Amino acid sequence: MTKQIFLSAVITGCFCAVFAVVVTALGMLVTLVPGVLIAFVSGFLGSLIAGYVMKERS
Repeated sequence: MTKQIFLSAVITGCFCAVFAVVVTALGMLVTLVPGVLIAFVSGFLGSLIAGYVMKERS
């Protein structure tokens, strides 16, 4: 159980990091969209992907 929680957290963190790099690289999105919205979308999508990966593993 602890291993699954840790893996889910790592997957979410990696997704958020990649998402932040993409948004920063695009540049325009940072000035058009508030940082709070970007953080929400990143966390939300990261959580969905982590949930999907964890479901596939079990």
